[in-house]
Amino acid sequence: MPKAAPPTGPPDPPPPADKPVPAFITALQQAIPGAVTGVSYYLGDWTLLVAADRLLEVATHLRRAPDASFELCSDVTATDWPPRAERFDVVYCLFSIRHRQRLRMKVKVGDGQPLASVTGIWPAANWLEREVFDMFGVNFVGHPDRRRILMPEDWQGHPQRKDYPLEGPGELLMENPVDWLKLRQAKEEAEIE
Repeated sequence: MPKAAPPTGPPDPPPPADKPVPAFITALQQAIPGAVTGVSYYLGDWTLLVAADRLLEVATHLRRAPDASFELCSDVTATDWPPRAERFDVVYCLFSIRHRQRLRMKVKVGDGQPLASVTGIWPAANWLEREVFDMFGVNFVGHPDRRRILMPEDWQGHPQRKDYPLEGPGELLMENPVDWLKLRQAKEEAEIE
């Protein structure tokens, strides 16, 4: 039996013929030519595929342009597609309160490729980007606090990557979590001094 090809991510469905692309997306494409490399529509929401090196331009436009006004970044997450050169899809879930509109913004990045932080545009992205770094290893350049958020600071690897061992990095010796928290607090206090 032939071995199945490893998944590289589902193709983004094209917008249906009866669903015209919203004016704010057309205006974005005209304002920043070449930054949006794909537009798709699925289950009532639009998704923009954005070039990684143009992320901040697009995010700033989506936040500030009156016809877009995406004031809220409600989530940042990632998916891992190891066979692909651009291994990760970093996905931003945005919401415009003014226009009652949701939008997904997807950026493809390679393993070790830096990606600009959007915390200067949407402060709520701070902990969300930290989680994506902690779980997947995506390096957000310009992030104000690049510490791990879920795993201990000395943890090796990024647990949600598909190449991470299912059994973990080895035996985790943490008989008393309070001791670990005290060690972490002492380390942080020493760094402050």
